[in-house]
Amino acid sequence: MTGVQAQACRFGKADLHSHSGVKLQMIKSKIENRKSKIANGEVHIAEAFRRARGERRAALITYLPLGFPTPEESLDLVGALAKGGADIIELGVPFSDPLADGPTIQRATHAALQQGMTLTRCLEMAAQVRDRGMSVPLLFMGYLNPILAYGPERFVRACRGAGVDGLIVADLPPEEADELEGACRAEGQALVYLLAPTSTPARVALIASRSTGLVYLVSVTGVTGARERLPAGLAELVRRVRAATDKPVTVGFGIANGAQARAVGQLADGVVVGSAIVERAGWGDSAREAVRDFVRSLRHALEEEWDGGE
Repeated sequence: MTGVQAQACRFGKADLHSHSGVKLQMIKSKIENRKSKIANGEVHIAEAFRRARGERRAALITYLPLGFPTPEESLDLVGALAKGGADIIELGVPFSDPLADGPTIQRATHAALQQGMTLTRCLEMAAQVRDRGMSVPLLFMGYLNPILAYGPERFVRACRGAGVDGLIVADLPPEEADELEGACRAEGQALVYLLAPTSTPARVALIASRSTGLVYLVSVTGVTGARERLPAGLAELVRRVRAATDKPVTVGFGIANGAQARAVGQLADGVVVGSAIVERAGWGDSAREAVRDFVRSLRHALEEEWDGGE
């Protein structure tokens, strides 16, 4: 006899049905509560940029793959990102072929996959993050294949139900995004494309017009990963993108420390830091404090004298 059958014998079928109904109602209530917190993901993201600009600084956007170093630890580390002062958090969705990621994130996502991380589990963990009281905007960052397997419309609905504000799909060009764009539009979710240093003016204009929530500018012609110095010509690259849009322009890939974050923050509306955080997330018992303190140092660097990104 199963536990459910035993419960039915003990309390009677009517009581079992009542118990199940109460549990289902509690689940529905949690979902609606998460949805009410992000009535529109684009608006939630815009509010984060507006607050940062009101404080005369660029927004700090941090990245961490879900499931690394373990699922439970990654939940705690997401909390450490918020405590350190992240304005927006990218939750990495582990994928077996992460073309845009360097060795640090590849190792982390591989470890997460070995522990059974799936797209469904990522949705569940995002919901857990919200249920713990997280109010910071959340973006899923990942790749297209798992979304196609799940079903784009179904996935976007599930994202909103879990409290996610939008998606960054690293290998999705806007020319192939009509279905996902429509689903995001219907659910008020942001959809962000990547711009590269090699993007032509026409490409910059296209991606700037189609991205919602923010425009994500990759600073280097390569994969993610901390670098010793910022690329030459970054200021001109940001200027070109700014000329094509009034949406917040964020810069990611290669930012490793507070000095680099501050330099990028003088140019852009948002600064994305990933690999340097993921490295600290693997520091065992000291990881939570290390991540929180590192993010805090980035935030403090961005709070230094700012010229408004001009």
